[in-house]
Amino acid sequence: MNSDRHNLLKAWIAAILWLIVIAIESSALLSASNTSRILYPLLHFLFGLDWLRFEYWHFYIRKAGHVVGYAILSILLFRAWRATLPAMSDVKWTPRWATIAILGTALVASLDEWHQSFIPSRTGAVSDVVLDTCASVAAQALIFLWWTWRRKNDVRRSSIHSITG
Repeated sequence: MNSDRHNLLKAWIAAILWLIVIAIESSALLSASNTSRILYPLLHFLFGLDWLRFEYWHFYIRKAGHVVGYAILSILLFRAWRATLPAMSDVKWTPRWATIAILGTALVASLDEWHQSFIPSRTGAVSDVVLDTCASVAAQALIFLWWTWRRKNDVRRSSIHSITG
């Protein structure tokens, strides 16, 4: 198998595996009542949280899980689309890949919340779709900033080498 095809397969397998993780997290298994059974004793033991303070933190822990999970999905979709739709030049970031990753993440978030609306122990919330999509946009902004910083450092390094070389 050639290198391009191997990279394409690796990129899509990573994205698909992460989609499976999101599907599992969307099940009744990881509803708020089930995660509180694990997290409350742990946080009570570590920090002495009472139930009321735990409920406050539990909400934010779960929302942080949304942000991290969907940011990772956005990054993995970006990699998969970059491998699938190569650019004409050797660029590492294009608006096309970022936009498709954001739209794909928003679609998955929408389907996830719709699915949760049918599970008695879960709720589907438009606000979670908005949160997940914002996490995707933030992830794409970080990718853009990362590659911009890397390119500037590479240019600086090559100009230093040409002066000293």
